[in-house]
Amino acid sequence: MPDKRQIILKALYRSEGEPVSGVKISEDAGISRVAVWKHIKALKQAGVEIKSLPKGYKLQNADNLLYPFCFPPHLQDKIFYFPELDSTMDQARKIARQGVPHASCVIAEIQTASRGRLNRPWASDRGGLWFTLILKPDLPPPLGWTMNFAASACMSEVLAGLFDLDVRVKWPNDLLLNGRKLSGMLAEIETRADMVNFLFLGIGLNVNNEPESDQYQAISLKTALGKSVSRKQILIRFLDLFESRIKSVDPARIINQWKDRTATIGTEVRVQTHNQVYEGKALDVDDTGALIVKSRDGITRKIIYGDCFHS
Repeated sequence: MPDKRQIILKALYRSEGEPVSGVKISEDAGISRVAVWKHIKALKQAGVEIKSLPKGYKLQNADNLLYPFCFPPHLQDKIFYFPELDSTMDQARKIARQGVPHASCVIAEIQTASRGRLNRPWASDRGGLWFTLILKPDLPPPLGWTMNFAASACMSEVLAGLFDLDVRVKWPNDLLLNGRKLSGMLAEIETRADMVNFLFLGIGLNVNNEPESDQYQAISLKTALGKSVSRKQILIRFLDLFESRIKSVDPARIINQWKDRTATIGTEVRVQTHNQVYEGKALDVDDTGALIVKSRDGITRKIIYGDCFHS
């Protein structure tokens, strides 16, 4: 975002809902009132809700903004916001080597080419919470799965706590609400020698968007609650809880926290991998994050990856 536009947006945000005159913005930004009007127009076109009033400009729905300056000081240098990206995952890969902090968060208002597991497309319209975490865990690659499980359990807890909703985790790392998909996660690992160099954890959460369709069994928080909610509040709570959970990685603890929130164990499932489909009852998740499924022929299998569907 151009510096002048960011100055204008900061001034509106920090006015705490009160109108800010064009004269005041012009003085603060060091530009003409015509230039202020042009920048305000560009911000509106980018999706920022700004109302023009006789006394000036007023920011609408300020609590839903995801710019770095909107977050608490301890998170501001970790937030990288973009109005539109092809994919937050791809952008995270680009900036990871620029010395960004561990657990930095790349956010997009809209993604135009986002993807889920097995390279399936993921709809990322305005109003959702689309982000990728840049993690630098001190872990060998076989323990990378712990980040997914920790993240899905944390997000489930945060949403249950904020909105009193029974949000459940579905193996390996989706979130379900009323049996419908509320969130999906995708992890990609980059290794160096025998350790994880970067782990990119992409998360898509349906918040104030409307993902429901005949094709996708999805739901948003707005649909479930009948009102819009603060994406920023969700993200702050999640980032704080998640980072505290992964300071020391204990796979058994992470698995147990995930199991406390699971909707998969004990359920009839169908798991689709790249070239096979397994059906049966989900008995457990072992200490490697694998799903244990007992098929109707009595054979018990350990499934390491795949898309899981509840029957």
